[in-house]
Amino acid sequence: MSQKASPAAQGHNGGPPLDDLLPEWGEGPIGTYFSWKAAHRDAWKAIPMEIAIRRAHKAADLGLTYEEYTLEILERGRYLQAGDTKRIAEIKSRRAHDLME
Repeated sequence: MSQKASPAAQGHNGGPPLDDLLPEWGEGPIGTYFSWKAAHRDAWKAIPMEIAIRRAHKAADLGLTYEEYTLEILERGRYLQAGDTKRIAEIKSRRAHDLME
């Protein structure tokens, strides 16, 4: 005796349930999710190549990644220098903490 799957209810395509899926903005209301997403995309793509190269070299000189150095500029408006040892150490310690999670 073979077992056949029960026929899907009328109006159902037989696919997986969608109740378990979490939308990309997470739980709760959508709020300003798409505005923030567009602003994030624009902040990371809208720079000339020369500036990106300069930031990459500066980040390497300070022992940071390009993303860490650029994020400091975007979040705080500060261009880190070699004398900013305390802030650079904070960024590096956060990197180590993020890797552990």
